[in-house]
Amino acid sequence: MVTDINGFLEYRAARDDRGPAWYSAQDLAALYDGCSYDAFGCLFGVRNYANFRPLAADRGLPADVSASTGERYGEGGFHDATWITWAEVKEVDWEERAERPDSRLHQYRRPPEGLGFTGRSSWRRAFADAVDRGPAEVRLDPGESRERPEGSERLVGDTLYRSVTLRRRDAVPETEWRPVWHAMETLAARHGDAHVRLVVWFDS
Repeated sequence: MVTDINGFLEYRAARDDRGPAWYSAQDLAALYDGCSYDAFGCLFGVRNYANFRPLAADRGLPADVSASTGERYGEGGFHDATWITWAEVKEVDWEERAERPDSRLHQYRRPPEGLGFTGRSSWRRAFADAVDRGPAEVRLDPGESRERPEGSERLVGDTLYRSVTLRRRDAVPETEWRPVWHAMETLAARHGDAHVRLVVWFDS
């Protein structure tokens, strides 16, 4: 079952002689329409197969969430609500590596012209047969992951399986998230870094 991200950018400001409050500024869907589990795990701890220390996991929906955001979340069927401020995003070390190697083995094809990345997977029969030889009960079952030492690899036919540790930059590509970060930065220029946040939740 696919897990999708939803959310809003919010800013905190005073309006109409009232005290500061949070207001919805932009639906996340207008800025990001991807479905990257690496990004979800790195940022928010959801589907964290790459084993990052999440930046903002399990915070819940803010108690002072904007009316528009709260109304949307109230439609129900969502989980793992959390949030992160622009001040926090600005401090991220995008070169930081995950705490452990990716639970999914990275697969590469070895064509004559050189190595080419083809995807990630927690299990492949060919790999299990070649690497996990022995009694059936100690082999991988479909859907099960087994972490292996960083850099370990095995060539099976023309497919190379390799254990890789990702960086935050790998998981949250700047090209995909630039519109989100740019919108937050623009709001922060007016309202302050700590007064702009991304509130998200997931459905699956």
